[in-house]
Amino acid sequence: MRAMKPALVRLAGLVLSVAYAAFIVSVYARQPRTVQQIAGGMAAAVGAYRVDPVNFGDGLRFFHADKFVEARAAFDRADPAHQDAVTQFYVAYSFYRQGWGRLYRDEALYRQGVEAVDRAIAHAPGGRLSVADASLGMHTADELRAELQRGLTRGLGDLNPMAMLEARK
Repeated sequence: MRAMKPALVRLAGLVLSVAYAAFIVSVYARQPRTVQQIAGGMAAAVGAYRVDPVNFGDGLRFFHADKFVEARAAFDRADPAHQDAVTQFYVAYSFYRQGWGRLYRDEALYRQGVEAVDRAIAHAPGGRLSVADASLGMHTADELRAELQRGLTRGLGDLNPMAMLEARK
Protein backbone atom coordinates (compact mmCIF):
# COMPACT_ATOMS: atom_id res chain seq x y z
CA MET A 1 0.00 0.00 0.00
CA ARG A 2 1.40 3.37 -0.99
CA ALA A 3 1.45 6.14 1.55
CA MET A 4 -0.50 9.29 0.68
CA LYS A 5 1.57 12.34 0.00
CA PRO A 6 1.55 14.78 2.94
CA ALA A 7 0.46 17.64 0.66
CA LEU A 8 -2.60 15.67 -0.48
CA VAL A 9 -3.57 14.89 3.12
CA ARG A 10 -3.25 18.56 4.04
CA LEU A 11 -5.32 19.60 1.03
CA ALA A 12 -8.06 17.10 1.87
CA GLY A 13 -8.08 18.34 5.48
CA LEU A 14 -8.31 21.94 4.32
CA VAL A 15 -11.23 21.18 1.96
CA LEU A 16 -13.13 19.33 4.70
CA SER A 17 -12.47 22.13 7.21
CA VAL A 18 -13.70 24.80 4.81
CA ALA A 19 -16.83 22.78 3.97
CA TYR A 20 -17.61 22.27 7.65
CA ALA A 21 -17.05 25.96 8.39
CA ALA A 22 -19.40 26.91 5.54
CA PHE A 23 -22.05 24.57 6.96
CA ILE A 24 -21.72 26.13 10.44
CA VAL A 25 -21.94 29.66 9.02
CA SER A 26 -25.05 28.80 6.97
CA VAL A 27 -26.75 27.22 10.02
CA TYR A 28 -25.88 30.26 12.11
CA ALA A 29 -27.13 32.66 9.42
CA ARG A 30 -30.48 30.88 8.99
CA GLN A 31 -30.90 30.10 12.69
CA PRO A 32 -33.13 27.06 12.25
CA ARG A 33 -35.08 26.10 15.36
CA THR A 34 -35.57 22.41 14.66
CA VAL A 35 -33.74 19.51 13.09
CA GLN A 36 -36.47 19.44 10.40
CA GLN A 37 -35.60 23.01 9.45
CA ILE A 38 -31.92 22.10 9.14
CA ALA A 39 -32.69 19.02 7.04
CA GLY A 40 -35.23 20.94 4.95
CA GLY A 41 -32.74 23.72 4.32
CA MET A 42 -30.15 21.24 3.13
CA ALA A 43 -32.72 19.45 0.94
CA ALA A 44 -33.87 22.78 -0.51
CA ALA A 45 -30.27 23.70 -1.30
CA VAL A 46 -29.95 20.64 -3.55
CA GLY A 47 -33.50 20.90 -4.94
CA ALA A 48 -34.86 17.83 -3.16
CA TYR A 49 -37.28 19.52 -0.72
CA ARG A 50 -40.96 18.72 -1.22
CA VAL A 51 -44.11 19.80 0.59
CA ASP A 52 -46.44 17.04 1.79
CA PRO A 53 -49.47 17.43 -0.52
CA VAL A 54 -51.93 15.71 1.86
CA ASN A 55 -51.15 18.02 4.78
CA PHE A 56 -51.07 21.03 2.45
CA GLY A 57 -54.55 20.10 1.20
CA ASP A 58 -55.75 19.77 4.79
CA GLY A 59 -54.29 23.19 5.55
CA LEU A 60 -56.12 24.75 2.59
CA ARG A 61 -59.39 23.10 3.64
CA PHE A 62 -59.04 24.47 7.19
CA PHE A 63 -57.96 27.87 5.86
CA HIS A 64 -61.02 28.21 3.63
CA ALA A 65 -63.24 27.16 6.56
CA ASP A 66 -61.72 29.99 8.68
CA LYS A 67 -60.08 27.50 11.06
CA PHE A 68 -56.76 29.28 11.12
CA VAL A 69 -55.04 27.57 14.06
CA GLU A 70 -55.80 24.17 12.53
CA ALA A 71 -54.68 25.42 9.10
CA ARG A 72 -51.32 26.55 10.47
CA ALA A 73 -50.82 23.18 12.19
CA ALA A 74 -51.48 21.37 8.90
CA PHE A 75 -49.24 23.77 6.95
CA ASP A 76 -46.50 23.20 9.53
CA ARG A 77 -46.76 19.44 8.97
CA ALA A 78 -46.70 19.99 5.21
CA ASP A 79 -43.67 22.32 5.34
CA PRO A 80 -41.77 21.55 8.58
CA ALA A 81 -38.63 23.34 7.40
CA HIS A 82 -40.55 26.51 6.38
CA GLN A 83 -38.91 26.40 2.95
CA ASP A 84 -41.95 26.54 0.63
CA ALA A 85 -42.99 30.04 -0.43
CA VAL A 86 -46.67 29.25 -1.14
CA THR A 87 -47.17 27.41 2.14
CA GLN A 88 -45.59 30.26 4.08
CA PHE A 89 -47.81 32.72 2.19
CA TYR A 90 -50.90 30.86 3.42
CA VAL A 91 -49.46 30.76 6.96
CA ALA A 92 -49.00 34.54 6.84
CA TYR A 93 -52.48 35.02 5.39
CA SER A 94 -53.96 32.91 8.21
CA PHE A 95 -52.30 35.20 10.75
CA TYR A 96 -53.76 38.20 8.92
CA ARG A 97 -57.28 36.79 8.83
CA GLN A 98 -57.23 35.61 12.43
CA GLY A 99 -55.82 38.92 13.65
CA TRP A 100 -58.18 41.12 11.67
CA GLY A 101 -61.10 42.68 13.53
CA ARG A 102 -63.49 45.50 12.71
CA LEU A 103 -62.45 47.46 15.80
CA TYR A 104 -58.91 46.23 16.31
CA ARG A 105 -55.95 44.40 14.80
CA ASP A 106 -54.16 41.76 16.89
CA GLU A 107 -50.57 43.02 16.77
CA ALA A 108 -49.03 39.74 17.96
CA LEU A 109 -50.70 37.79 15.15
CA TYR A 110 -49.81 40.48 12.63
CA ARG A 111 -46.14 40.34 13.70
CA GLN A 112 -46.14 36.57 13.22
CA GLY A 113 -47.75 37.16 9.82
CA VAL A 114 -44.96 39.55 8.83
CA GLU A 115 -42.37 36.92 9.82
CA ALA A 116 -44.16 34.26 7.74
CA VAL A 117 -44.60 36.49 4.67
CA ASP A 118 -40.92 37.47 4.90
CA ARG A 119 -40.05 33.75 4.79
CA ALA A 120 -42.33 33.36 1.77
CA ILE A 121 -40.64 36.25 -0.02
CA ALA A 122 -37.18 34.92 0.87
CA HIS A 123 -37.97 31.51 -0.67
CA ALA A 124 -39.87 32.77 -3.71
CA PRO A 125 -37.99 32.84 -7.02
CA GLY A 126 -36.68 36.36 -7.43
CA GLY A 127 -38.42 37.41 -4.20
CA ARG A 128 -41.78 37.73 -6.01
CA LEU A 129 -44.73 35.52 -5.12
CA SER A 130 -48.20 35.51 -6.58
CA VAL A 131 -50.89 32.99 -5.56
CA ALA A 132 -53.84 32.37 -7.89
CA ASP A 133 -56.58 31.64 -5.34
CA ALA A 134 -59.92 33.30 -6.15
CA SER A 135 -60.97 33.25 -2.48
CA LEU A 136 -58.15 35.60 -1.48
CA GLY A 137 -58.42 39.38 -1.45
CA MET A 138 -54.66 39.75 -1.88
CA HIS A 139 -52.75 37.62 -4.33
CA THR A 140 -49.14 38.73 -3.91
CA ALA A 141 -46.80 38.52 -0.96
CA ASP A 142 -46.06 42.24 -1.35
CA GLU A 143 -49.75 43.14 -0.91
CA LEU A 144 -50.05 40.90 2.12
CA ARG A 145 -46.91 42.28 3.71
CA ALA A 146 -48.09 45.86 3.18
CA GLU A 147 -51.49 45.08 4.72
CA LEU A 148 -49.88 43.43 7.74
CA GLN A 149 -47.53 46.40 8.15
CA ARG A 150 -50.49 48.82 7.96
CA GLY A 151 -52.15 46.87 10.77
CA LEU A 152 -49.07 47.31 12.94
CA THR A 153 -48.81 51.08 12.49
CA ARG A 154 -50.80 53.48 14.63
CA GLY A 155 -52.05 56.86 13.48
CA LEU A 156 -55.01 59.21 13.32
CA GLY A 157 -56.66 56.97 10.73
CA ASP A 158 -57.31 54.46 13.53
CA LEU A 159 -59.82 56.91 15.00
CA ASN A 160 -61.89 57.03 11.80
CA PRO A 161 -65.29 55.41 12.51
CA MET A 162 -65.61 54.55 8.79
CA ALA A 163 -62.81 52.02 9.30
CA MET A 164 -65.42 49.72 10.86
CA LEU A 165 -66.95 49.35 7.39
CA GLU A 166 -63.67 48.15 5.88
CA ALA A 167 -63.87 44.61 4.55
CA ARG A 168 -61.40 41.89 5.46
CA LYS A 169 -59.30 40.86 2.49
